[in-house]
Amino acid sequence: MRVERAGRADLPAIEALLTAADLPLEGAAAAFTSGVVAREDGRIVAAAAIEPYGRAGLLRSVVVAADRRGTGVGRAIVRAAEALAGELALTELYLLTETAEDWFPRLGYSPVGRAEVPSAVRGSIEFSTLCADTGVAMRRALSPA
Repeated sequence: MRVERAGRADLPAIEALLTAADLPLEGAAAAFTSGVVAREDGRIVAAAAIEPYGRAGLLRSVVVAADRRGTGVGRAIVRAAEALAGELALTELYLLTETAEDWFPRLGYSPVGRAEVPSAVRGSIEFSTLCADTGVAMRRALSPA
């Protein structure tokens, strides 16, 4: 498996993964200008994007192909996204999840109240539209580079 920055040509495969996982496409194309993908045998099997908002960032569109779940690919793609966030000089990441609230704590994310999320992140399409009333907000501090 090879994990690398997402490119424009990767977007159709990323969108197919998101659609298969019933995750929203709104805003994904823009978000993946700061994203990562995992490839196996030329096939994209996982992806994640970072939306920077000052020193905070939104981890979004974390997706793993159904046949690769439970193999460590999800952990690898999140760690790669966190490394990218570090390159962007972000000091903390936030996310919203409706399906993985038991999984993200294993990676160091903790539930937080929405009021604790920086206002710029709360203004993202993810917080303001896609998961406006649903989803668990979580946070992870990033180690300085």
